[in-house]
Amino acid sequence: MMLSEKIKQLSQDYFEEIKSYRRHIHQNPELSFEEYKTAEFICSKLENFGIPYKKGIAKTGVVGIIEGNNPSKKIVALRADMDALPITETNDIDYKSKNVGVMHACGHDVHTSSLIGAAKILNTIKNDFEGTIKLIFQPSEEKSPGGANIMIQEGVLENPKVESILGQHVFTSVPVGKVAYCFGKMMASTDELYITIKGKGGHGAYPHDTKDPVMMAAQFLVSVQQIVSRNVNPVEPAVVTFGKIIGNGAPNIIPDEVYLEGTVRTFNEDIRKIIIEQIHKIGNAICDAFGGKFILNHVEGYPTLFNDDAL
Repeated sequence: MMLSEKIKQLSQDYFEEIKSYRRHIHQNPELSFEEYKTAEFICSKLENFGIPYKKGIAKTGVVGIIEGNNPSKKIVALRADMDALPITETNDIDYKSKNVGVMHACGHDVHTSSLIGAAKILNTIKNDFEGTIKLIFQPSEEKSPGGANIMIQEGVLENPKVESILGQHVFTSVPVGKVAYCFGKMMASTDELYITIKGKGGHGAYPHDTKDPVMMAAQFLVSVQQIVSRNVNPVEPAVVTFGKIIGNGAPNIIPDEVYLEGTVRTFNEDIRKIIIEQIHKIGNAICDAFGGKFILNHVEGYPTLFNDDAL
């Protein structure tokens, strides 16, 4: 039997087992750098398969090693992320999240269980290939700057030195049973924005006695959307999105401050810099004009994912 056919057969043989792993992980989601039980689950499976591993890398990360024949010939890493999102699951399914306010809404339960499955298959056929495969289970993909940097700093790509890395991401627009890939730029860079707009609160019937941060925030949100349309070349993709705004006043009370959280996504490092600079300028200008103060905490996240064409 050809190796590819053997892999397909093993995939079918192990399918129900790996599906149960995915559902277990989905039921027990954990947030970034809190994936202790997920890591324990991964380690227990690697141990059952007879795959050596190290745990506690970047706090909760796990790395397994599968050596084929001639282990030093080629070293390839397979990588999956483990963390969930701070979302309450409302699906009506029998494997619904047991942890209120935490959900695997981005597919990391699939990624982790798929890598466990790949590990079982590859360990079964390790006498049929040459080289070494590193299994990298990464914590904190969702929280910038993420667990990847810390794992790299702690030597995950060394001893033995990794030549290439393959990862996957589930994608709802790709039909089940299909695999899609992309040459070059694939996933945008990610930056997180945490903004506080400070003003002076007061009674809604006396707005002239306040420095209204709600109105400043409203002006800011409308204005920053013009950064992409007026500062970025139309052929260059870029997104500025705000998904959280808190103005903790009341129907007749203007609060002292408004808090916002957002993200910037782009494929171009120069545009990335321009957008952040413009957010500073717009926020400060609006708040200066209305007597408030603009405070931006910019957390620089991942660079653009660039796929190697030859690989």
